[in-house]
Amino acid sequence: MAEAQSLEREYQQWSQSAAAVLAKSRRVEPDQLPGTPEELLSTTTPDSVVIKPLYTRRDELPEPGLPGSEPFVRGADAARDIHVGWRVTERFGDMQGEAATELSVLNDQILDALTYGASGLWLAVGESGIAVADLHQVLQGVLTDLVPITLDAGADGIEAAAALRELLAPEATGSSTIAGYGLAPLTAEFSGRATVALDAAIAVAAEAPATVRALRVDGTDFAMAGATDAQELALLAAAGIDYLRLLTEKGLSTAVALGQLSFAVSVGDDQFGVIAKLRALRKIWGRIAAASGAPAAGAAHTHAITALSMYAQRDPWVNMLRSTVSAFGAGVGGADQITVLPFDATLPPTARTTSAAFARRIARNTQLLLLEESNLGRVLDPAGGAWFVESLTDDLAAAAWKSLQEIESRGGYRSVLADGWIADQIAAALAERDKRVARRKAAITGVNEFPNLDEEPIAATDFVPVTATAGLARVAQPFESLRDRADAITASSGSRPSVTMLPLGPVSEHNGRTTFIANLLAAGGIAAANPGPVTAENAAAHVSAGSIVVICGTNGRYADEGPGLLAAARAAGAAQVLLAGPDKAWPDAEKPDGYLAVGIDAVATLTGLLDRLEGTR
Repeated sequence: MAEAQSLEREYQQWSQSAAAVLAKSRRVEPDQLPGTPEELLSTTTPDSVVIKPLYTRRDELPEPGLPGSEPFVRGADAARDIHVGWRVTERFGDMQGEAATELSVLNDQILDALTYGASGLWLAVGESGIAVADLHQVLQGVLTDLVPITLDAGADGIEAAAALRELLAPEATGSSTIAGYGLAPLTAEFSGRATVALDAAIAVAAEAPATVRALRVDGTDFAMAGATDAQELALLAAAGIDYLRLLTEKGLSTAVALGQLSFAVSVGDDQFGVIAKLRALRKIWGRIAAASGAPAAGAAHTHAITALSMYAQRDPWVNMLRSTVSAFGAGVGGADQITVLPFDATLPPTARTTSAAFARRIARNTQLLLLEESNLGRVLDPAGGAWFVESLTDDLAAAAWKSLQEIESRGGYRSVLADGWIADQIAAALAERDKRVARRKAAITGVNEFPNLDEEPIAATDFVPVTATAGLARVAQPFESLRDRADAITASSGSRPSVTMLPLGPVSEHNGRTTFIANLLAAGGIAAANPGPVTAENAAAHVSAGSIVVICGTNGRYADEGPGLLAAARAAGAAQVLLAGPDKAWPDAEKPDGYLAVGIDAVATLTGLLDRLEGTR
């Protein structure tokens, strides 16, 4: 009791101090704030999970067990080799947009990757990949008792599974080297990618040895379409339950059936969100296993894959940073395997400026640096016990569990897939995500923040990587479509669409808003001309007939000089005069034609500007 009272007093002291700072920034008294400091400083995720500004011992949760034991929140494998860590799983076999690689060369590439740090393989087999009959040659020299092999064989999954089974070492292996057939008919049916019949996949899984996990519950099918983290987790669990029911109907025990499932998880660039996502998945699946009567078999084997939806085509080098954050979160979160896709994976092959070997090496080394220099693999669940991580894990698991319960109440995964409920839910989530992106509440470096107008245009931007589906909804796409349009205008007219800024006062006053405007316009491929300080008297020298101009300055300058500059710009022939800032920044006088402020729908605004600029040409 005394400790609880002490913690509460400390929290109230923080709250009072935070209230004083917030009140000062808003120029009000603390008791005039519209909410508590916690409410004002909290953020809400797309899954309605509230992230508080401060976590203390007041938020402490019960110990979630040890790694490798129920409920598996802290990890699926208590005996994981700390010298190996997670499996650095590299993908091979994709032939899209490239000439077919000779089998001997592909074999050399695989052996080279294993020599220089890869410790797992993910193979594209079948159409646009390695022929099933060539698996033996491609894997020649690979020690299948040490290297876990996962297949992505689409419609050829049954034949590929049979071929791989012949190549696998007959000895029983540890959990870290179990192979995967990659049969994913339930999740692939949502995304529309090629797959095998459900009954055929279940039949293979029912006969598969203990050295294999035949069925893959693939969350990337949902994530690439725009699903939130909680939605992806709920759908992973729901599809897993359906597989479990079908396998036990085939006569398998619950424990054996659980051992035939693996989970692919899409990981983005929200470091703590990724950590919590993997921990929450294990918590949910552990609970399902316990409810099914086999709690000791509830360790969810996870393969984390960097999210293609977060990869930008513009300024693709930034994807290296995104991948690093993803891999870090996945490693700390306890993923058993991690695949970092090449930084240029969403670029058409003709637009890539580096060799495939370089992109592969960077992707591999991203993980090796985390493992061998940062030593992340030496500690199981290093974030365990952190108040924020434990709370976020719990909250995310609860949000996913609530969605899972709704799915079950509607008849289960296959029922909500058939009636379109899944598609509707994910479409709604995607629409909300696109709103946040359009308003630049979600910053995409190199795209809607700090774009580089001097980049070479990219052709064929509708390119879809083979690891994705036609429904891939990339976060950057709305802004990149604007850039593509602006580049096309530039190519056809010989000059880039441009808007002129009319700065008021010295640089020290207008720099904040001129920088904001230049950044905003560049996100749509529009150049911003800055002639330096402008007055009503010399405005005509900087305004051309039919042009678009933006007045930039402080609120004080707007009150003193804004109306005069507005009138002068219109008299000089400006077709549209906009203001850098919200409407409340302008005095009670004749109004500008629009306002460019924080929080506007930038995609809609930039589209309108391009419409007008293109029309004037």
